[in-house]
Amino acid sequence: MLDITLIREKPDLVKAAMIDLNVEAPIDEILTLDEQRREILTQVEALRAERNTVSKEIARMKDQAERQAQIERMRAVKDRIDTLEAELNDVERRLYAALLWVPNLPEPGVPVGPDESHNVLVRQEGQPPSLDFEPLPHWELGPMLDIIDFERGVKLSGTRFYVLKGLGAYLQRALVNWMLDVHRAQGYTEIYPPYMVRREMMVGAAQLPKFGENIYHDAEEDYWFIGTAEIPLTNLHRDEILEPEALPLCYQAYSTCFRREKMSAGRDVRGIKRVHQFDKVELYKLTTPESSYGELDAMIQDAEAICQALEIPYRLIEMCTGDLGFQASKKYDIEMWAPGAGEWLEVSSLSNCTDFQARRASIRYRPEAGARPRFVHTLNGSGLALPRTVIAILENYQQPDGSVAIPEVLKPYMPGIDQIG
Repeated sequence: MLDITLIREKPDLVKAAMIDLNVEAPIDEILTLDEQRREILTQVEALRAERNTVSKEIARMKDQAERQAQIERMRAVKDRIDTLEAELNDVERRLYAALLWVPNLPEPGVPVGPDESHNVLVRQEGQPPSLDFEPLPHWELGPMLDIIDFERGVKLSGTRFYVLKGLGAYLQRALVNWMLDVHRAQGYTEIYPPYMVRREMMVGAAQLPKFGENIYHDAEEDYWFIGTAEIPLTNLHRDEILEPEALPLCYQAYSTCFRREKMSAGRDVRGIKRVHQFDKVELYKLTTPESSYGELDAMIQDAEAICQALEIPYRLIEMCTGDLGFQASKKYDIEMWAPGAGEWLEVSSLSNCTDFQARRASIRYRPEAGARPRFVHTLNGSGLALPRTVIAILENYQQPDGSVAIPEVLKPYMPGIDQIG
């Protein structure tokens, strides 16, 4: 959530940012409601002050008629205060609801562009290999090796579901365990979060109301299924004031993620690139504002370490304003090369959300003992997401005979298994 003071004092800057982000946001409505709120609040405070002053005078009055007249006048003042407070509550409710639809502002220097075609290649590590055979895409390799079962996935749950079988399931489990171990060594504390959260946790993580149609929801209990562990990790310190020595807090969490993918209808329908349920290791940091961009660089390196250890070509992309997303102020994607599909696959998005989520979730820290609390900055990134990492391994490590070699770093996590097939 943006600071209302920023919108009030620099409305042109905020409106210009909305144009760069290629979104519509109710800035004028927010300004109108904010003005109404302040006007009503001024009236309420003036009437309260008057009531307090007159109440003290009434206690000293000797003339009963005058005293009774003032008591009656104060009753009318109280009724007016009650009416204004009801109006104030309504205006504040509408103002808060409008603020929830305003995205974060892009950090100065973020490339400006309307869509993903304006994203910027930061660097590429490794080159797509020249193979002496025609590589198969994973949607052919998986069934051929009997490790991915699309038909039974559809039978169980419908389109965009699949079953990992045998060494396919083992490979994914090995990947998750290895990634968690790598990130623990990098300094991340592991969290095992709930996969369902309350509505206010979704609001705090900036998933609601913006993405409500893409979230699976249990209406009876009002539980919301997480689309990323970022959601519970954001709210882990909700409504807390952290002490100076606490930051940065670095967390990681393995979770299953659930997404409707309504906005992605018709995209990546083959294989397991875009599905309703998938696993992911999430990286998360709470930092001071001064250190957040340095911590973002470190988080990028931590995620890249996974790609490097797997020895799979990858590239780092900086998102332009039109592809930045709702809560990010600056965002990067890591994409791995998939030779069978013949494309770069996003396996991680890494974002600095500045104080945007912290305002929603009321997460603050004291810069020093006794100091006034400030909002923390929050950062998140995949380290990495599956199943696209599985895709990259299957397609990059496939052999001419159709088998798939196990990457060296995963062999200790799959004892005695050197290849699939």
